[in-house]
Amino acid sequence: MTSRTAQDTGTAVPFSRLASSVVSDLGTTTTTGLTATEASRRLAADGPNDLPSAPAVPAWRRLLSQLNDPLIHLLLVAVVISAAAWALEGSHGVPVDSLVILAVVILNAVIGLVQESKAADAVAALSEMTRATSTVLRDGSRLVVPSSELVVGDVLLLSEGDQVGADARLLETATLRVVESSLTGEAEAVTKTPDPVGPDTDLADRTCMVYRGTAVAQGTGRAVVVATGADTEMGAIAQMLESVEEEPTPLQKEIHQISRMLGVIVVVIAVVVVSTLLALASDRSAETVIQALLLGVSLAVAAVPEGLPAILSVVLALGVQRLALHRAVVKKLTSVETLGSASVICSDKTGTLTRSQMTVQEVVTASGTAVVTGTGYAPTGQVAPDADRDGRPDPEPLAGALADEVTVVLSGGAMASDAELSVTDEVWSVIGDPTEGAFLVAERKLGTDGSRQGRFTRVGEIPFTSERKMMSVLYSDARHGTILVSKGAPDVLLERCTRVRVDGTATVLDEKLATRLTNHVTDMSGRALRTLAVAYRVLSQEEAERVSAISHGTGAGGTTAAAETPGSPQTTGSAHSPSVTAAVPADAPAERSDLSDLEHDLVMAGVVGIIDPPRPEAATAVAEAHRAGVRVLMITGDHPATAGRIAADLGLAERGARVVTGRELSTMDENALDAAVAEANVYARVAPEHKMRIVHALRSQGHTVSMTGDGVNDAPALRAADIGVAMGITGTQVTKEAAAMVLADDNFATIVDAVREGRRIFDNIKKFLRFLLSSNMGEVLTVFSGVVLAGAIGLSQNSGTDVVLPLLATQILWINLVTDSGPALAMGVDPSVEDVMGRPPRKPDDRVVDGTMWVGVLLVGAVMATATLGTLDLFLPGGLIQTSLSTDDLDTARTAAFTTLVLAQLFNTLNSRSERVSAFSHLFVNKWLWGSVLLAVLLQVAVVEVPLLQTAFSTRSLDLTHWAVVVTMASLVLWADELRKVVARVLA
Repeated sequence: MTSRTAQDTGTAVPFSRLASSVVSDLGTTTTTGLTATEASRRLAADGPNDLPSAPAVPAWRRLLSQLNDPLIHLLLVAVVISAAAWALEGSHGVPVDSLVILAVVILNAVIGLVQESKAADAVAALSEMTRATSTVLRDGSRLVVPSSELVVGDVLLLSEGDQVGADARLLETATLRVVESSLTGEAEAVTKTPDPVGPDTDLADRTCMVYRGTAVAQGTGRAVVVATGADTEMGAIAQMLESVEEEPTPLQKEIHQISRMLGVIVVVIAVVVVSTLLALASDRSAETVIQALLLGVSLAVAAVPEGLPAILSVVLALGVQRLALHRAVVKKLTSVETLGSASVICSDKTGTLTRSQMTVQEVVTASGTAVVTGTGYAPTGQVAPDADRDGRPDPEPLAGALADEVTVVLSGGAMASDAELSVTDEVWSVIGDPTEGAFLVAERKLGTDGSRQGRFTRVGEIPFTSERKMMSVLYSDARHGTILVSKGAPDVLLERCTRVRVDGTATVLDEKLATRLTNHVTDMSGRALRTLAVAYRVLSQEEAERVSAISHGTGAGGTTAAAETPGSPQTTGSAHSPSVTAAVPADAPAERSDLSDLEHDLVMAGVVGIIDPPRPEAATAVAEAHRAGVRVLMITGDHPATAGRIAADLGLAERGARVVTGRELSTMDENALDAAVAEANVYARVAPEHKMRIVHALRSQGHTVSMTGDGVNDAPALRAADIGVAMGITGTQVTKEAAAMVLADDNFATIVDAVREGRRIFDNIKKFLRFLLSSNMGEVLTVFSGVVLAGAIGLSQNSGTDVVLPLLATQILWINLVTDSGPALAMGVDPSVEDVMGRPPRKPDDRVVDGTMWVGVLLVGAVMATATLGTLDLFLPGGLIQTSLSTDDLDTARTAAFTTLVLAQLFNTLNSRSERVSAFSHLFVNKWLWGSVLLAVLLQVAVVEVPLLQTAFSTRSLDLTHWAVVVTMASLVLWADELRKVVARVLA
């Protein structure tokens, strides 16, 4: 169903009309948004806000697509050839060979369809886990809803890091800048305002619009949705991209190359063998030619593992589902092949290596130090003097100058905040930045939060950026006029301060006091405390008038005041609702201006030390990563001393090890950067562009890099890394879209778990590749050698014809059907039999199927062929091996050889679980493997003993002697490979 657009309601080109008119026409309001009932009605009428996609392919067409494969074409040729042979022989009875081959083709297609559907279901489930969300106003409440449920008329609340969920007309903005490169190709963020533009304005210049798929780089805003789904600008692009096919991954390409190489080799062998047979045949009748062609088809069928692509997709899908259980959501199946090869993990500190439950622990002012007790977000604890500087609160309460200054610091930090403190079922949590929430909690412990209510009205904001390392808010104060409150890095704020608050008055900030504050900051950072300073200033009358003009839309800046949101027992926050702060009125035509020039001549209130303890499991995870040969780098915006202390506590670096700062990185040339990256594991005061440089330097040194991030500015570094990892809890929607993996718990240990799981998945891919290639090599060598050695092993003497096949085409198809599907798939979910974290990472240029594997494949294939043909020779008279058992006819001896090859391949499942570890290690840990082997054995017994199947596959019943010989000969594959593994372990 097509989405309703603004045009449907008469609001043509909404960017050329006043925002109030658009809002009115869409039947919504800027203050309360749509009602939940109306939103549901519109969603039902217009359909979900999804991009257009190709219609679902019917099951019958997907089934037919399974037949569109060169191997299947060979099998169909075999059907025609078999039918022709049956016709030439007089059309007696039923064309069993043709029907059996046709049945196998259909069964293979059904298996492929089922496996493809499972993989698609896994991808769909993962997509649901990482679906985009948007913040909207409905019934006057702020709600987070899936972006697919946005409807025309919804009021979007935009903030830094959001991905815009639908095309929308801006109503209000506060220094809002949006990255629209996905639509316009323009890399720089575009400043947005609510002012209408001309009806013929190009998309890139529609500054009063935001579009689906673009990213909010800075500021806040409010907009009304005017188009959803296919009617968005992104929807138009999606319709053009429907026919674009995704590029295969390196793993898929390599497997395709292997299959093609095997096909070419076998076609050459088949042509040579068939040509030789026809050249040497005394009778070149139609029957002889058909038999020779059947041999060629048999060789082709034996060589190519037709179930490989489907099995690969299912194994990757199952692996990704297991990763999701470990709380690591991999967005694409193809990313799994990179996880196991990660050699460097670049991790944020806050929330990833630490708990991200920021708690103010100390407050330092001009008059002394106060200690804040209690941890976490529950506002239980006290604020008391720390006269003895021992980190413990004195029994006496705060009083005098220290009480005044601590109150200003904690209240000022709470005011310069976009966070909210809430409680649900006695569980306290912070909505917004954890550091800002720490001020709210500390202020409640102090008991002064209520004194702000009704006194301050927020009228503007100068947002935080990673480059500025500070933010400021503007308040209309009922007592002092207009004030500016700033919060940021102490070194940054100190540079902007000329005075300091002492006992209620602002005095000159001299060098001695500045040095003392700096020393306190260094001391707290050395104790792993994050430090933030709070400063303020009362604006002049001229400056206040400028801010007032901006807040009322009558001057530069065009911001509108938002009433303070009163705190309550359930929710308290900074003195505003984050969705409406410093918003620009819908129809304000004012010229805009940056207010950051007001951040000067500040009064330093004090510095707080905030604790964010390391996660208890992080140190263990770091040690495990090091054991696996993976370097762990901490890249943080925190103070170098804090970063160094946390790194030492976690085992990332020795105490006193080098900490590279962002300032140093900015001055380094490429050679110096390469040297630093090769040595240092800890980086502090780092900006997003520094992350990019670090990633590029590591990759140029041959590393496979995983990079974590949560802010919108981290997205480029996540894209540049081999494995971008976004935070699922604190990460912005933009970073989640840019990342290859999302951590549902923001935990560094989850990354290490994902690396372990990625290695296991890659090992399992190698397992079933080793199994499939060696088993199919055994079939090829059996058929080829059987023809070449037909006279020596007694085949020719017992057939009565010139063209003799050691195995029939139907039997080869049966072998592939029984062994290539179930056991191979079971190996794809095999638990680790090796210590996957006890070896170094895989190098980027390492092949999936390397020389060592090819040696094993050829060895196992040769042993299979020898065991199979040896069994055939043993039971046929006139061969190389003559015993009392050499009395069978060709069909019985061929049945024994056929069964030997099937059982040899089942023994090979145990071999293939590792290149070096014995098959008897962790023998019974994979119940699925044993189940598939048991099922294959039962099916083979049925083919040999059930009369109907005997007719279909030209088999004969075997007695106990036959079975004993067959099992013994088949087990040679196991013993031969065990010997090879012993030699490999000795030589290692």
